[in-house]
Amino acid sequence: MKVLFVSSEVDPLAKTGGLADVASSLPKALKKLGVDVRIIMPYYNRFVEGKGFEFEKTNIRFSVNLDGIPREGEYFKTELVQGLPVYLLRNDDFFDRENLYGTPEGDYSDNHLRFAFLDYGVFEFIKHSGFIPDVIHINDWQTGLIPLLRLKKYYGINSKILLTIHNLAYQGLFPREILSEIGLNMDVFHVEGVEFYGKVNFLKAGIVYSDAINTVSPTYAKEIQTEEYGHGLEGILRKRQDRLYGILNGLDYEVWDPATDKDIYFNYSAENALEGKKRNKNELLKETGLKGGEKPLVGIVSRLAQQKGFDLFPEIMENLLKLDLNMIVLGSGDKTYQEMFEDFSRKFGSLYVKIGFDPVLARKIYAGCDMFLMPSRYEPCGLGQLISMRYGTVPVVRKTGGLKDTVVDVEEGGYGFVFEEYNPRKFFDTVSRAVNFYYSNRKEWANIVRKIMQLDFSWSASANKYLNLYRELI
Repeated sequence: MKVLFVSSEVDPLAKTGGLADVASSLPKALKKLGVDVRIIMPYYNRFVEGKGFEFEKTNIRFSVNLDGIPREGEYFKTELVQGLPVYLLRNDDFFDRENLYGTPEGDYSDNHLRFAFLDYGVFEFIKHSGFIPDVIHINDWQTGLIPLLRLKKYYGINSKILLTIHNLAYQGLFPREILSEIGLNMDVFHVEGVEFYGKVNFLKAGIVYSDAINTVSPTYAKEIQTEEYGHGLEGILRKRQDRLYGILNGLDYEVWDPATDKDIYFNYSAENALEGKKRNKNELLKETGLKGGEKPLVGIVSRLAQQKGFDLFPEIMENLLKLDLNMIVLGSGDKTYQEMFEDFSRKFGSLYVKIGFDPVLARKIYAGCDMFLMPSRYEPCGLGQLISMRYGTVPVVRKTGGLKDTVVDVEEGGYGFVFEEYNPRKFFDTVSRAVNFYYSNRKEWANIVRKIMQLDFSWSASANKYLNLYRELI
C-alpha cells in the first residue's frame, strides 16, 4: 500500500506541538507494517537546516498561479529514518520566516496563500514524481484544501483522502475574497461547502470533501459532534458521522524510554522504578532548589492556556500549595497564567516555575515527579499523560477526550486520579485525594508506578487501526 502523509510540521525538522510528533511517529510505525509511506511538509529554511539532515535536490519543480503571481516550487528530499523519505516543498517567499505560522502579534496575513501553495504542491508532487498513493493522509487545516483541489483542479488523481483533526479549535479562517487568490470559484462558497459564518474555512473544506475523517481519540470524535466541543462545526461533523472515526494517538517508545533517555539524571525501568525515580526526584529537587524529598513532587509541562485547564488554578492555587507537596511548572502561554505562577513562586518555597520551552527539563520532570497534572477543559488526545505514565509518574486528569480514553481512576481499579466536572473545587479535591493516597498507601502507590510503566500506549496498535482504515477506504 502507498500512503502520502502531508503535514505542516514534522518532528524533529519543525515543531510547534503534538502534530509534529504524530507526523513523525505514525509514518515510522506504518513503515514497520510494510506501508510505502512518504511525507510532505514545507521547507522552513530556518527550522530544518542545521539539524544534521542532508537535503537532496529532486527534479520536481512546478509553478502555481496564486494571487495573480506565478509561485515557483521545488522539492528537496531527506530521510527521517532509513527508508522513510521526507519531501520538503521549498519557496523562500512563503516558508523562509522566523516562525511557522505567525508572530506573537498574530498569524501571518498570507497564510491562506502559504498553505494553499503546499496543498497544490501535493498534487504537483504526485504528477511529477510518479508516486501514485492509494491514500493521501492529510492533517489539520493547513492541508484542508487538498480534497477540494482533487475535486476542482486535479480530478484525474483518484487517491482516497483521510483527514486527521488534531485540534478542532484551529480551523484556518479567512475572508471570502481569498477564494479567487487561491484559484477557486465562488461556487464552493456555501453552507455545504467552505463557507463558515461569512468566511472561508480551510478545515471545513477538509471535513466536507475528504473520503473519511478521524480524530486522535475515540472520545474526542464523539465530543466534537456536540455544541460544547464542536467550535461551530458540530453540525457538519454530525452529518458526516458515518465517515468519522476516533483513533488514539500512540507514543514513540523509542523516543520516550526512561531506560535509555540521555536527558534524565538516572536511567531506570519498571523493574527498578522505585529506586530510579527516587534518585531522579532527589536530583530534580537539587536542581530546582525545592526541599523535602519525602513530599510528593507534582509536575506540570504544558502550554499555559485556558484549553489546558489553567483557568481552574487562580481560585485554588494558594490552597494547593498549602497541601504537603512540592510543585514544578514548566511552560509558556497566556501572560495571565505566567504571571500567576511566578507570583506564587515568590510567595511559596514549595513551587518552582520556569517560563519557556526546555525539552531537557521536561524529561527530568517526567522522570523525577510523583504526579503529573492535566486538568484540561478539552484534550483531543494528550501526550503528557502518556509520557508521564511511561516514566512512572501518576496522572491527575480531567475526564475528557484522550484523557478519558487513557486514564482510569484508582477507585475504579485503575492507576490515576480523575475528575469530571470542570470546576476548581473538583480539581482541588482530586489533587488532595492523590496526595492523601500517596501518604497513606505507599505500597499500593509503588504498585501503581510499576503498573503504569508496563501499560502499552505505543504506536503499534494505533498504526494497525490506521492501516485497516486505509484498506476500508480503498
